Amino acid sequence: MTPPAQANYRHYLRAECAVFNKTKERFGGLSNMAGGFPLEVAGVRIRTSEALYQACRFPHMPDLQREIIDERSPMAAKMRGKPFRSKSRGDWDEVRVALMRWTIRVKLVQNPRTFEAVLEETRDLPIVEHSRRDRFWGAVALNDEELEGQNVLGRLLMELRQEMREAGGPEHLGPLQPVDIPDFSLFGSPIGIIRTQAGARPVEPPDDEPPATTFVEQKLI
Repeated sequence: MTPPAQANYRHYLRAECAVFNKTKERFGGLSNMAGGFPLEVAGVRIRTSEALYQACRFPHMPDLQREIIDERSPMAAKMRGKPFRSKSRGDWDEVRVALMRWTIRVKLVQNPRTFEAVLEETRDLPIVEHSRRDRFWGAVALNDEELEGQNVLGRLLMELRQEMREAGGPEHLGPLQPVDIPDFSLFGSPIGIIRTQAGARPVEPPDDEPPATTFVEQKLI
């Protein structure tokens, strides 16, 4: 994949941001690698948002999805799919931001109190994922004080924080509509509406349900 143009990079001062990297750090709960935020999608229990996101790469490979989700650690889930990334769904680069946006919303509506608390702790600070080398999802250190990158995950989290506040709390953000993309499935079954509490089984929309939100068309902050 061609690296993003530097014109798309954003510049951040670490001291003025809510920066997350390791899960045990102050804002570590923002990471998709963070434990303690269990999910349930299409009747499947999933330990972390990282495992869910990685499984979304391979709707056409349900056995691999199961292996990813069965891994006990989020890093192992990520690594399980790594050898098969060349076989990711064909439109992966076009839909990955929409899938990440949906994934972190699942994390919030199914863990409303705990993940809301993490988001609120960031106050109104810019949220930045500090990455060693990923300038797309995060930002890399230029020195001890500055970070630079597209920081797409951080911007999605800021977008979610704003929407949560405008809605009056995470309980008002759900149920979540499925992402409006082809073959949005888990273990061969379509992913339907996500309820607002982990453990509650998703349900199929009734005939008069409004169409699924086209998350791809939404804009980042």
